[in-house]
Amino acid sequence: MSLLHAAILLPFILAVGIPLLSSLLRSAHTGWFVLPGPALLFAYFLSRIPAVQEGQSITAAVRWIPSLGIDFTVYLDGLGLLFALLITGLGSLVVLYSIFYLDKSKEAVDRFYVYLLLFMGAMLGVVISDNLMVLYGFWEFTSISSFLLIAFWHRRERSRYGALKSMLITVFGGFAMLAGFILLYLMTGTFSIREIIGQADAIANHALLLPAMLLILLGAFTKSAQFPFHIWLPDAMEAPTPVSAYLHSATMVKAGLYLVARFSPVFAGGAEWFWLVSGFGLFSLVYGSYRAIKQTDLKALLAFSTVSQLGLIMSLLGFGSAAAYYSGTGDYQLYAAAIAAAVFHLINHAIFKGALFMVAGIVDHETGTRDIRKLGGLMAFMPVTFSAALIGAFSLAGLPPFNGFLSKEMFFRAALQMLRMDIWNMQTWSVLFPVVAWTGSVFTFLYSMLLLFRTFTGKLQPDKLEKKPHEAPLGMLLPPLVLGLLAVVFGLFPNLLAYTLIEPAVASILPRELSAAGKFKVDIYFWHGWTAELFMTIAIVAAGTILYKLYRRLTVLNRPLLRRISLNAAYDGGLRSLEMASQRLTNAYMTGSVRRYLIYILTFFIVALGLTMIGSDAFRFDTSGYADMSAYEAAVAAALILAAVAVPFARSRLTAIILTGAVGYMVTLFFVLFRAPDLALTQMIVETVSVTLFLLCFYHLPKLRREKLNVRFKLTHVLISAGVGILVTLIALSASGSRAFDSISDYYLAESYNSAGGRNVVNVILVDFRGFDTLLEIMVLGIASLGIYALIKLGADSGAGGLQTPAPRPAKQTSIRLPASNDVILRTVSKGAITIILFYSWYLFYAGHHNPGGGFIGGLLTASALVLMSMAFGMKLSTRILPVDFRRVMALGLLVALLTGIGSFAFDAPFLSHAYDYFDLPLLGEIGLATAVLFDLGVYLAVVGVTMTIIYTIGRDI
Repeated sequence: MSLLHAAILLPFILAVGIPLLSSLLRSAHTGWFVLPGPALLFAYFLSRIPAVQEGQSITAAVRWIPSLGIDFTVYLDGLGLLFALLITGLGSLVVLYSIFYLDKSKEAVDRFYVYLLLFMGAMLGVVISDNLMVLYGFWEFTSISSFLLIAFWHRRERSRYGALKSMLITVFGGFAMLAGFILLYLMTGTFSIREIIGQADAIANHALLLPAMLLILLGAFTKSAQFPFHIWLPDAMEAPTPVSAYLHSATMVKAGLYLVARFSPVFAGGAEWFWLVSGFGLFSLVYGSYRAIKQTDLKALLAFSTVSQLGLIMSLLGFGSAAAYYSGTGDYQLYAAAIAAAVFHLINHAIFKGALFMVAGIVDHETGTRDIRKLGGLMAFMPVTFSAALIGAFSLAGLPPFNGFLSKEMFFRAALQMLRMDIWNMQTWSVLFPVVAWTGSVFTFLYSMLLLFRTFTGKLQPDKLEKKPHEAPLGMLLPPLVLGLLAVVFGLFPNLLAYTLIEPAVASILPRELSAAGKFKVDIYFWHGWTAELFMTIAIVAAGTILYKLYRRLTVLNRPLLRRISLNAAYDGGLRSLEMASQRLTNAYMTGSVRRYLIYILTFFIVALGLTMIGSDAFRFDTSGYADMSAYEAAVAAALILAAVAVPFARSRLTAIILTGAVGYMVTLFFVLFRAPDLALTQMIVETVSVTLFLLCFYHLPKLRREKLNVRFKLTHVLISAGVGILVTLIALSASGSRAFDSISDYYLAESYNSAGGRNVVNVILVDFRGFDTLLEIMVLGIASLGIYALIKLGADSGAGGLQTPAPRPAKQTSIRLPASNDVILRTVSKGAITIILFYSWYLFYAGHHNPGGGFIGGLLTASALVLMSMAFGMKLSTRILPVDFRRVMALGLLVALLTGIGSFAFDAPFLSHAYDYFDLPLLGEIGLATAVLFDLGVYLAVVGVTMTIIYTIGRDI
């Protein structure tokens, strides 16, 4: 595992460590322990600048699922390094800011930092991953973690609403992006982004290229809040200000820009890419800036400002796609300058918008409001905050000598360059590019001045403020001041960025033939003479100043154009319609009758599988390979059939439980006859534990009543049960009678010892060959046990936060109980039996690699010993004898199994790879040791934890 892999994993490791350290932190703010993490990562990525600047790329791979072409491959080039620096640098400042913004005594700061670190790690994974499937996984993880951050104040309805809206829209785009990735794989045969870019010419005329492009752009537009998907961003402002400053100015909303930039070498040669990217970008620029001037909430204004600025950068990436059409004279550098402008403004926007969000948080924190109508005159009370706001607002407005002025001039130059374009039949429409760019910039100037002067100048309104205004503490002021200082430094000395970050990033975005034609030079300076873009800036200042003076009089500027029709109304209406439709559908079949639910499920099972088998002509039977049935097998089969047929006719639940157990034990005998001791042991223990669970569950039910049922009721049961039984039997016979492939059992028999060092083929399959299946299975078991625990606790603990009062226990109970037994013989015998069972379970666990046994069987047998203890001594006494929280045992088992799988990465091996060898140990002699035993230990602990959690939860009051 490389340092790049470690850089991605570090935030996740810190996130896991925060809850473990929470009891040790006590009075200290958690942020102080989190801050070194992103700061260390920022320093690491800074150290990579010289190598990337020289044109080197850093790559490393960890094998994951090589058969599917999915590996955890990381790739750091100019573009990835730029985003990594933004993620970790802004992340460090946001963590410092949040230490003073969030009060540990009033806020769940531990939870906040867990979510923040999870998001940071996911974003790093997005921008450094080279594998499409890994990138998608991190992409959706950013949506989930941002959902948790936006809903941090989850008791507020607006916070929950904003979090849900952001997740629905971005996850919808993420699914579309995944479909686009799959189409790229079908075209290229690889998930590697670098290899896909290398085949860009070969797939240029492929029929799937346009659908893939549209789907990937849908994911990018939803993430980067492009119109009409921008509606989630203003509502996401309900998150704490540190979240807004981080997610919605520098990281999450920039993920869509990263996606467009990364795939520009693949798609940029088409007119569709140019028009979609630049068109949506320019429309978002004007629309976002126009909506921003109507806002009265500081964060809402900044949210629409973010939509506008993201549109500006998106349009520049669209302009830059024209570089693919250079005529061979070297003019492509004029078009590629748009890419440089996009990269430069992306950096500038993160700097000045992060500072402005932090200023908005300071104003809210120190005055109690963000409403511009209530603010004014704060400059005298908050001079330092005003200084940071002035730098940020002027940079956002594009005024010298700040960094925003330079990138805005480059934007104008790129828009004017579109007038010279002689491709894609755009001469007629090319004049719109500079016009739209200038219009959006006028509105940008206007809302920047509104934000600055209406907040900090004018008359103070102390009666409208919740707090007496005062300057924020130094720790809260330091991050926006650092960002403001960077805005000034990068404005006065822009080539500090040009040669170190912008040029390598541009080289990563340009199509391969252009980057190979010669290194693109970036040289940024203030004075270009009396150029057209300078006159455009002067006109912006003049027009913006006039609009600012007339703002209160021009109602069209501060009132919505359409009151009843809006995208938000369409979203809310659509969501309500979906909820109502789903509610009606659910009410149609969710009648509360378990019988009806089983009828629906089993009928669908019969129809779907039956039609599939008939349609594919899969019912084929070959009895030539069947062995003769012995007398023992016939006797066991007859007993099994009789027990199964008798179950529906049982007149008490106890009789039904005994007959059901008899069916299970007959199956155990079959496994014994077929010489499958592992399966026999497992089946026998499962049946024992299942019978106990049935007893516990039926204890809570009223007495079984046999009512006279009509013929239709009985006939329905007979038909469905017969249909399921016959269909499953036919499928089993067809599967065994016709094989499309050779049986894999021969491979397992041959390689069980050679490849895994174990002679027990069954256990080796569970922990080695099919270990991933086993890991998922114990996770499912764990989730099921926690679901049972939560379901019962919700009904039982109404006084401790439960949702409802438990229903009174029925007056008439069945005679099935599991109380503490008064049988002296049972208690005496059980003491010895429990000891024997426990020792035998441990033997099965340790011997399982070569002999019948293993972690699953050993865990079940240990659980059965504990069940026996509960039956003999009662639930309450047994919990005092063994005061163990089995939920933690289950969690420990899952963690051990997972860490065993992850540990293989350290040896550059696929997930859950195992190793074994033989060692000479004192007294024991030569003995084989396998890492699979550690995984098996996790399975053992998980099975014990799951089983006993369910047993103790259901039998808590018995």
